[in-house]
Parts: sequence; C-alpha cells; structure tokens
Amino acid sequence: MDPGLDALQQRLQHPFAQPRLLQRAVTHRSHSADHNERLEFLGDSVLNLAVAALLFDRLKDQPEGDLSRVRANLVRQETLHRLAVDLGLPEVLRLGEGEARSGGHRRPSILADALEAVIGAVHLDAGYPAAEALVRRLFGAVEITPQMQAAAKDPKTELQEWLQGRKHPLPAYRIVSTIGAAHQQTFEVECEVAELSITERGLGASRRAGEQAAAAAVLMRLKARHG
Repeated sequence: MDPGLDALQQRLQHPFAQPRLLQRAVTHRSHSADHNERLEFLGDSVLNLAVAALLFDRLKDQPEGDLSRVRANLVRQETLHRLAVDLGLPEVLRLGEGEARSGGHRRPSILADALEAVIGAVHLDAGYPAAEALVRRLFGAVEITPQMQAAAKDPKTELQEWLQGRKHPLPAYRIVSTIGAAHQQTFEVECEVAELSITERGLGASRRAGEQAAAAAVLMRLKARHG
C-alpha cells in the first residue's frame, strides 16, 4: 500500500482487508474512472445512521426534533470538512491535474465527500459495526450538546424540519445531470416532496451545493403556498 494510505489506515484504526477500497475512497472523479462517488453515496447513509445512534445514546432526554437538528449540524459539510482535515485527507487525495491546480485538496466539498467515501469503504470492507465504530471515533472529540440546535440552519435542514413538523415524509434528492469538465463540474439536483406534489431543481459546484439549492427552491414554494 502507498505509504500515505498506510498512515491513513493507521489513523483510521482500521486495517483494510481490501486496500483498494481505501484507495478508491480518496480518488476524485477528476483523477480516474475508478473514483469515490458510489462509496460516498453509501457512506452518507451509513454516517447518518451512525450519528443518529450516537445521539440516541448521548442525548437521552431530547425529543426527535432536537435530535434531528443536532444531527444536521454534525453531518453538514463544514463539520465533515474539519474532521477530514484532522484525519489528514488533504495529503492523500487523488485528484486530476486541473482539480489539483485549482486547490481541490483544500476544497471543503471534496474533502467532506471523501470522508463519507472512507466511511462507505470501511462498511464494505468489514461491515456496519466497523463503520459505526469509526464514526464514533471521528466524533469522539466533538462536543455534542442540545445547544447545537441553535446553529444557523441550511436549506436542507430547514426543509426537513418544516416537513417533520407537519408529519410529512422527508424529501428525496437525485442528481439529474452533471455539466462541465471533471475538475469544474456543475451538478443539477432535483428535490421532490412527493406527498405535496412539489419538485424543484437546483445547481451547485458539488452534489451537496446542488441539494441545498434545490431544497431552497422547494422551501420558497412551500412558504409561498402556506405562509
């Protein structure tokens, strides 16, 4: 294994039975066709479940709405970016030449996505218990309190709370298209609230940014309709 990835494996405290999974997890789509987006998709779901279980244990007296707000703060891009930097992901990211020249090693969206991909890789390598243990180690030094709910809400969090407060199902997001070269892509993302027959699209420089833009558009329609 590459020395940098071997050192990362030690920081993760997870020896990979399938080292290629870790290599793929730190590979951006601008570098090669064997990139980390599918692992990121898987890791996103594993992360949300593991953080939900962590909060269920730590914040025993908090209602569901507060737990959702705290989780949104923990899995947002800014938090994942800080954890990725602490883990040393910028030093091992595999980027295409153009993306590397434009500062991709420091881009929060790329680092947050790579961290989710690493979590997905651990899940595939050794199962959910190993991935959950990694998530708990990653968040071990993060102060988790109910007061985190007071942090500014992004559109996805606000939309989730609006829907949950009215007993509606959560929205569904999907990538409609990607535009541009691999190192400078724009993502078009659709946000659908099927129960309310509302679908909107948003554009962003990353999947996350596209989801936020689509969620903001749905919120505007909901507020116009319901006040």
